[in-house]
Amino acid sequence: MKNIVLTGFMGTGKTTVGKILAKKLNREFIDTDAVIEEKLGATISEIFKSIGEPKFREFEVQTIALISRMDNCVISCGGGAAVDPRNIENLRKNGVIFNLYASADHILKRLGQDDTRPLIKKMTKPFEQIVKLLAQRKKAYEQCDFAINTENITPEEVAEKIAKQFEISEN
Repeated sequence: MKNIVLTGFMGTGKTTVGKILAKKLNREFIDTDAVIEEKLGATISEIFKSIGEPKFREFEVQTIALISRMDNCVISCGGGAAVDPRNIENLRKNGVIFNLYASADHILKRLGQDDTRPLIKKMTKPFEQIVKLLAQRKKAYEQCDFAINTENITPEEVAEKIAKQFEISEN
């Protein structure tokens, strides 16, 4: 059975929704960032700091290429994964891709003072920089099969919407 893939900007609920969805559908949950952290023995922040974003992104492409070959999983991708067309191409081979999205205001409220996110940590003007990154990634996120607004609904409701849309798309 095809994978359900979650993409979107940081703070849109990919991991939280992914875990709920995997449990609901009795599927394995895979978080690409967690896989990378485990393989490299460091947090994403530490990885960004030690090898830089370009090398991290290459490792992310390799990781997604392997994970995308699996079946019947819920896969949560890092916020920037959709930007590389190779990731979308690999994930689409055996998956239906859902973009979870929210406004910059909502994202900033959700992230609060989260210092585990390397891109947020570096931001001197978080709101303006989130708006800029969202604009830069807009075309990449639009390549996804479906888009789900995660504002003003619970993660359980988002998971339910995805499950219903996935079922419709597979029939």
